Amino acid sequence: MKFTPDRQTYIRSNTRLAAGAMVIGVLALWLMGDPHVWTGAIGGLAAIALRGWYLMDEALAEEWELADGRLTCANGRIIALAEIEKVRTMWGLVQVVTKSGDKYLLKNMPDPERVASAIDAARR
Repeated sequence: MKFTPDRQTYIRSNTRLAAGAMVIGVLALWLMGDPHVWTGAIGGLAAIALRGWYLMDEALAEEWELADGRLTCANGRIIALAEIEKVRTMWGLVQVVTKSGDKYLLKNMPDPERVASAIDAARR
């Protein structure tokens, strides 16, 4: 079973990140007493939009595979299913924690609960 990132999930997560960056930019300028606080919103939006555009191809190429008693990571690392201690979901992410404490993120998953359930079912 392969898990591939979703473009819409990637865009949605970057939109949330941009909104947060805009708020932080405005607040930072407001706290510093700058009369042009609106530029913080533009700067936050521009920074995250540029970052999102630049990293999109790389982020959407991170494919994971669950087969033969192991989870093969996007970077080629192999995690034995017997070594997985926890699987958690959060905002389009699936976090896999091993018994040794290593943590891996399956990012931009369109249905993180389905991915986590599949990994949990395979490791039992």
